Parts: sequence; C-alpha cells; structure tokens
Amino acid sequence: MNAAGEVGLRRVLAVVDLLIDAVDEDSLVPALLPLLLRAVPGDSIVWTPRPDPAERMRTLPEGLLDRAALETFARHAAADALVTHTTIGTGAPMRRSALQTSGEYHALATYAEVYRPLGAEHQLAMAFPGGFADGTPRSVCLVVNRSGSDFTDGDVAVAALLRTRLGRVLNRLAPPMPGPDLVTGRESAVLGLLAHGLTNQQIAHRLEISPRTVDKHLEHAYAKLHVGGRVQAANAWRTGGGPMGTGP
Repeated sequence: MNAAGEVGLRRVLAVVDLLIDAVDEDSLVPALLPLLLRAVPGDSIVWTPRPDPAERMRTLPEGLLDRAALETFARHAAADALVTHTTIGTGAPMRRSALQTSGEYHALATYAEVYRPLGAEHQLAMAFPGGFADGTPRSVCLVVNRSGSDFTDGDVAVAALLRTRLGRVLNRLAPPMPGPDLVTGRESAVLGLLAHGLTNQQIAHRLEISPRTVDKHLEHAYAKLHVGGRVQAANAWRTGGGPMGTGP
C-alpha cells in the first residue's frame, strides 16, 4: 500500500472507531463531520436528517446555509437529480457529474443562489437509514462539496464503505418504542417503507437487502401483527405508532 492509501485507511478507521463508541446522535454528529470530511476530502459537508426539524441539520463549516438558501433549496429540490437520488433512489454514494453535465448543473435554479456561493462545483451525496422519528422511517442525507477537482472512484468507494456503517449505527442509536409484540428493528423498517407505498423491490434497494429477504421480514411481521397481507400490515404499523418493538 502506498503512502496515500495508508493515509486514507487511517482516516476511514478514525471514523469507524468513533462510530463504535457512539452513544447518541446529538453528541456523535459534531465529532463525526470533521472525520468524514477528511475521509472523503472536500470543502464542506452537510448532514440532513429526513424527516426532521430543520434545526437538526448540521454543517461544517457551521452555519453554511442560511434561511434564504434553505428556502430556495426547498422550492426547487424536486428538479434536482441528485436530491431525487438521495430521496427516492437507492441513496448509494453518487457524484453529481454522474447524473448531469456541468451545463445542466449550472442551469439549476438552486445553483446560483445555493450551490455556487458554497463553492460546490462538485458534489458527492448519499443517504442511509437513520432509525425512526415519531414512528416514521428516517433517513440521513450526507453531501460533501468541493470547489476544485471532481470526486474520484476511490472517494466513492470510501463513501460506500462508511455509508453501511453509518446506517447501522444510527439504527442502533434510535430510541426504542415499546409495544405488545416484538417486531425487530429491520422488520419495522420494512413495514415503515411498506406503509409509505414502496414496493418490495424498492424496499430492498433502500435497505440494501434482497427482495427475498424483504419477503421473509414481512412474513415474520405478519405473524407477529396477526395480519394476512400488505394492506393490513401497513395499517397495523400506522395505528401502532410505528415500530412496535426492538428485537435484534
């Protein structure tokens, strides 16, 4: 391994060490962002839980986005291919340049008012499961911005390695919600996405599991909820207030 590879590995391991010791998200994120920005080098980073109050967004440097920028972003987010990828796509690490040309990016309504002031000529974004918020499946979108050269294949590979671990840690840190039947965390995640209208294939993509595994989780959940199908299971999940237990 060359010197650059050794430095990259040390930066990844620093993130992993922090995740192992994490006890809650609020204390984790401020310490995590600088390490992520070293593991996937960039000029700035944005951590956005969804759905979640706007004040839970974290950026480095702090205060990166003011209210006007956030309002502009919200108005035009639906037209942004990278936002779509992290919202309803698989959420795997993706360079903006893989989705659109520089000209298409610069033509976005958000570029002049949001991205260009940040120096975000290049972006790498990903999304991963983040537990639950008030019974609703929660995800986190992470975006790294660069003003210089584009992200490399190595940057994407590092982001993919960390994404899996970030999702696992946030699901572990999510507060449990008790109920009469013990539905596991993964079964509850599948039910939550089912209740939001996703197909088994879409659920599999979102949770990075196979469609067959989704079927098995639903089969087990149906038995625990005493229901016979998708509609009943979705209704039971909603009326139960979301996750009804926290098995392994």
